[in-house]
Amino acid sequence: MPEETFDLRAIAVGAYGPSLLYGVATGAILPVIALTARELGADLATAALVITLSGIGSLVTNVPATLIATRFGERKALVGAALWCAAAMFLALAAPTLPVFAAAVFMVGMAGAVFGLARQSYLTEAVPPYFRARALSTLGGVTRIGVFVGPFAAALAMSTLGLDGAYWVGGVASLAAAALSWRVPELDAPARRPLPAQNAVGAALAPPPAPTVRSVMRSHRRIFVTVGIGVLLIAAVRATRQAVLPLWAENIGLDASATALIYGLSGAIDMLIFYPSGKVMDVKGRRWIAVPCMLIMGTALTLLPLTADAVGLLLVALLIGFGNGIGSGIVMTLGADLSPTPGRPQFLGIWRLLTDAGTMAGPALLSLVTALATLSAGIWVTAALGFLGAGVLWYWIPRAAPGSAEPASRV
Repeated sequence: MPEETFDLRAIAVGAYGPSLLYGVATGAILPVIALTARELGADLATAALVITLSGIGSLVTNVPATLIATRFGERKALVGAALWCAAAMFLALAAPTLPVFAAAVFMVGMAGAVFGLARQSYLTEAVPPYFRARALSTLGGVTRIGVFVGPFAAALAMSTLGLDGAYWVGGVASLAAAALSWRVPELDAPARRPLPAQNAVGAALAPPPAPTVRSVMRSHRRIFVTVGIGVLLIAAVRATRQAVLPLWAENIGLDASATALIYGLSGAIDMLIFYPSGKVMDVKGRRWIAVPCMLIMGTALTLLPLTADAVGLLLVALLIGFGNGIGSGIVMTLGADLSPTPGRPQFLGIWRLLTDAGTMAGPALLSLVTALATLSAGIWVTAALGFLGAGVLWYWIPRAAPGSAEPASRV
């Protein structure tokens, strides 16, 4: 392994400041989207649909986001996405009708796809491979801190401005993220372009064609159907865990304040342990975190339906938070490890498409199984996805960290 001379603090403000602010922006509006939709005349089912529009916006924008990042570069993509998010916040603030508000929520998802891809691609290029997991785990942790802080900032603003306060927080934080992103140094674009090939006598040949989403998908399809399935399962379990805690709390008769406290403590554990897990991934390899992450969450979800009071639920919630927390940045790190250059934005766009598909599929499967059987059955099916994901990731993830002399991978 190369001598570790890289100092993460040198890029901390530029790399993580925009992500923290963007997390505050999106976290601020999460608790109030349904409430605003209800104020604009939506029934409960329609309000739930409006909430999903952010995820749909992200899902359909992942591939176009690669074109934006490739055409304009990561820094300008970050700025543009943050400004688009700010525009969405202010549109939601002024929305006179439900369709306009729904469009604003969809725009937030679009912005998230571009911002997420650009920040991951930027850090992957800026940080050496032996420090990559720590850098990306920190990125995941900082974003979670922002999402955690956002609702508290929104609550403070809403004490005087009502529901509008949440969107003001979101808009201002997004503008601040755009301003800070503008100060991020541009990456060395020429160094990232492939050198022209030469023939036998040294004459330059025509440069290779620029990679496209289709060409990257074709050349890396084995990765997408192996490790890619593993990250899809990670995303499915992570998304579902957010739904099952409050649902099971209601099922055993806990009130809203107790549920919020348990959920908050689980989230606190989740966001406090990101850096040590990144260190383990860099030193020991990605499997040392990816597999335990899924095993712990699968075990916790298996135990969840066996709890019958607040204490039992709290213990399981803390275990879920720990399992998810140690996996902070694992999906981004695997994507960075396996992505080619040139072609990194295209690869990461497909990678994010897989994770977004898992994020939407997990809760949908929970809902289907719960409707056909019981909530307990739905939770146990999710636990089974966790154990399946652990097996897939154990088999397909390279054993060694980047730079190690150990065998690389089966993919």
